[in-house]
Amino acid sequence: MNEREELIVELSDLCGVVPDYWDIFGHQHCATVATRAALLGAMGYDTDSPEGLQRAVSDRRNRPWNRLIEPVHVFPIQNQPFVIPVHLPLSQGNQSRVRVEWQVNDEAGQPCSCFIEPGELVIDAETTIGERRYVRILLKDRTVRRMGYYRVALQCISTDSIFGEEGALTKELTGETLIVLAPDACYLPPESTACRFWGVTANLYALKSSRNQGIGDFRDLEALTKQVAACGGSFVGINPLHAIPNTYPYGISPYSPITRLYKNYLYLELDAIPDIHESDTCRRLAHSPTYRNAIAGLRSAAAIDYEAVAEWKERMLRPAFSWFMANHWEKADERGSALRDFIKSEGDALDTFATWAALREHLGKDHGWPAEYSTPHSPAIAVFRKRYARQILYHQYLQWLIEEQHQRVAYAARSNGMKIGLYHDIAVGSIASGSDVWAYPDLFARGVSVGAPLDDFNPSGQNWGFPPIMPERLRESGYAFFIETIRRNMRHAGAIRIDHALGLFRLFWIPDGASPLDGAYVRCSTEELLRIIALESVRNETIVIGEDLGTFSDDMRETLQRFRLLSFRLLYFERYYPDPNFRRPEHYPEMAIAAVTTHDLPTLAGFWIGRDIDIKEGLHLFPDPSRIPAYRDERRHDRTLLIRALKERGFLRYDFPEAPDDVPEMTVELTLATYVYLARTPSKMLNVMVDDLMGLVSQQNLPGTVNQHPNWVQKTAWQIEELSERSWLRAFGGCCRDNGR
Repeated sequence: MNEREELIVELSDLCGVVPDYWDIFGHQHCATVATRAALLGAMGYDTDSPEGLQRAVSDRRNRPWNRLIEPVHVFPIQNQPFVIPVHLPLSQGNQSRVRVEWQVNDEAGQPCSCFIEPGELVIDAETTIGERRYVRILLKDRTVRRMGYYRVALQCISTDSIFGEEGALTKELTGETLIVLAPDACYLPPESTACRFWGVTANLYALKSSRNQGIGDFRDLEALTKQVAACGGSFVGINPLHAIPNTYPYGISPYSPITRLYKNYLYLELDAIPDIHESDTCRRLAHSPTYRNAIAGLRSAAAIDYEAVAEWKERMLRPAFSWFMANHWEKADERGSALRDFIKSEGDALDTFATWAALREHLGKDHGWPAEYSTPHSPAIAVFRKRYARQILYHQYLQWLIEEQHQRVAYAARSNGMKIGLYHDIAVGSIASGSDVWAYPDLFARGVSVGAPLDDFNPSGQNWGFPPIMPERLRESGYAFFIETIRRNMRHAGAIRIDHALGLFRLFWIPDGASPLDGAYVRCSTEELLRIIALESVRNETIVIGEDLGTFSDDMRETLQRFRLLSFRLLYFERYYPDPNFRRPEHYPEMAIAAVTTHDLPTLAGFWIGRDIDIKEGLHLFPDPSRIPAYRDERRHDRTLLIRALKERGFLRYDFPEAPDDVPEMTVELTLATYVYLARTPSKMLNVMVDDLMGLVSQQNLPGTVNQHPNWVQKTAWQIEELSERSWLRAFGGCCRDNGR
């Protein structure tokens, strides 16, 4: 390697690029210099100049000495009073001229001031960088504090101009840091030591009912929670509710959102909005043949038409908003005041999202905006906010309605006896053209996308098409965006699943235009992220599940277990590798949620007949087609092993066919037996998929495809009103009660 390449390798190591990884098949992949350079470029480094690379390497090597104070410190709650290191460029003997003052502010803004007088400064360590001497002093808090977030403002004042930075002299240095005092573990309900919980997971958009507008809504969700609660279930899990573009085909995945802070208005139950009932315009529209026929068509359609649903919901919501403005907002009555209070409580985050949404409507597109609109803080945006204040308020109004309905459903779930209630899902990122990236442009890397290496079900790897957050930039910001994301998604949730929990350790970055095979991992500040999650979990009393599928090492799982994040264990993958036999129920971990499948994998019925293999073969998704017969043989053997495991436990009748070919389709008996098998595990939670309850064959999403497969548009086989009558849910609930769930 030449000098430039050596510097690229060294700098990428310092910036957290993982030099190699092992895929699920045991093959090692090493990050090339070209990949390392692309990832550094995405982080904002100039990799063309050896001189620039050398400066960057020097700066990274000399941290933390070359910065006054770290941007954030995350401490275990028991490590108090906390101690903060401070690094000063200080000439020999000049410490007697320095006074250090600092102020600790809690979340309510209550200050606590401390200081070190000149002559009292004690040097803990020192070093020399170039010709400059740096010293480290330790600031010790004066009290034991409750868990939470604290801001520390620091001021170092000298009697002489003794501080030198880049050749300049000054008498004062200032800095600020965030202190996070966090628990050692996430929340678990007190009763979790004595019992386990089962529940049902559904894709909310897919729920059919006799009254919705062609897509599942909050009323459908409430109906599902009542049915599951009546059968003894403790939770209902749903797909991420994040706002998405609602445009086909690239803007309908709940895992590729515009923002992870706010929700998709398509989930609103229109019948529950008072303004719709009060508005003459809305009432006339609701009774018009045009509207009734359109909604009936959307409701009866085999697939969800997001754009049409959005159009017809907006036709009702916009006149409802006009009524609200004239009769509640302008009169400042109780309902108008409620929206004002909501906007105030949400702060800048809601204003920025609503501005982005209004701007998107104004410009008529998601990306390629004029340069003057590229940042929320530009003069052009300030003018836009004034001119289109009403349109911005409309989007704030929608989020207020969503919040009210979401809260209502969460309350109803608990009121119906559910011990956990709603089980939410957080996507791993948000799209480049969305409001999150627009609002926080300095956090996101450009020229790369997040994805995953190859695995059993995705032999070409995956590219999810959205930009990663840069770990260093996130830390420099005091994790503000991460904290808001976790906090807002835990709202109304008794449990939450963090999609792709590997991203708490490292994320797989793929340079634009490259194959996933040319990607590399970038490390994250794991311990700090997990402690923040634990803090928010305890505050919100929310169970946390880490989706730990894929190339997850044992030490990573041990770390999640240490913080009491439940592992995500799927029947398909729980084997005694290289022995393919299914893991016995008693060998599942206790700190886990057990399930058969997910939205990205075949349903139980689809797995049984190899539907996923058929579809991938038809779409030419196998990089080595000669392996397809082997995949079919392996699946046939899996069916044999599953029948054998279920019969050995007595979950299938003794005369159930031994040969899987004698069971051409998944039966109700076999489905029930499979889930009862999982009900016997010691895992704290058990997840039953609605798609398996209804015997659906096609999976909700086929990774690696967009519109080649009906991703995110498939509806449930039955209406929600039929679920309790036509499924084995009640019988399964009885089995769960017999097994201590």
